[in-house]
Amino acid sequence: MSERQTPFSLSCCLSLFVSSSSSSSSGFGSMASSCSSFTVSSRFGSYSSSSPASLRTTSPSCPLLKPSPPSRLPLSSSPPSSSKILLSSSRRRMYLAVNSHMATEPKSVSEDRMLVFVPPHPLIKHWVSVLRNEQTPCPIFKNAMAELGRLLIYEAARDWLPTITGEIQSPLGVASVEFIDPREPIMVVPILRAGLALAEHASSILPAMKTYHLGISRDEETLQPTVYLNKLPDKFPENSRVFVVDPMLATGGTVVTALNLIKDRGVGSKQIKLISAVACPPALQKLSENFPGLHVYTGTIDPTLNDKGFIIPGLGDAGDRSFGT
Repeated sequence: MSERQTPFSLSCCLSLFVSSSSSSSSGFGSMASSCSSFTVSSRFGSYSSSSPASLRTTSPSCPLLKPSPPSRLPLSSSPPSSSKILLSSSRRRMYLAVNSHMATEPKSVSEDRMLVFVPPHPLIKHWVSVLRNEQTPCPIFKNAMAELGRLLIYEAARDWLPTITGEIQSPLGVASVEFIDPREPIMVVPILRAGLALAEHASSILPAMKTYHLGISRDEETLQPTVYLNKLPDKFPENSRVFVVDPMLATGGTVVTALNLIKDRGVGSKQIKLISAVACPPALQKLSENFPGLHVYTGTIDPTLNDKGFIIPGLGDAGDRSFGT
């Protein structure tokens, strides 16, 4: 294994992450049942979709739902590369190893199958309930969307971020430490307008992130998407990790358009995690057909759409309710 020494400031690493939120969110095991094209996983059972218009609950006694211990699976078959970097401080020199591999959730059926995660954390259920209430006023709705986004991004970032490990001097002794590597590219792409609210607290989870905005509107008659703002780079850096934030996955037209724009700029499905407040089977079906290996994190899954393409029961128009216009 090759080694290299690169000057790197510990104070830079500390300053990037000292303000990071310490949101507490329980993990969830991999209890997955397979369906025609995607798998929906949560700790307390799995949802299986036999058609885009329906969902059914699979009994936890099903053999497919046998919990497996967590594992870390690198995206590539080659072993993760490590190098050493020199950290300088006034008190001593420290060497930290860079672990730059990207890990994903445990495989259930096929690594090319799209996975949908519904974290069972009670706070996620609480904020989804606040969002559903038609009596929730605009400021509280927007805050609930932001809090839900924080929790979902926290879950999606689990075992997926590059880290620097090593030893530093604490006031009372030498301590083993692990930081997120601020040199690795982490991007957040909110889809305007409503995506701004869901991604509002992303920086408290990912302080070193960069944000790129996409504005996509949906024609209320044809339900077809139109891109009116595109602030994506011409090319994403190699090995980028991209969080795409779209609160409502209804027909799937908007998010498929967004993911295609990102894919055209050099990012594969396995480098993307999609964050949503509410998802519906038609969108999940469309995503699974176009983006194998994609991981979706959502607060809940609703069963159907109405004739205007709105999720039922859903939570209404997320953009209108977030911004009051």
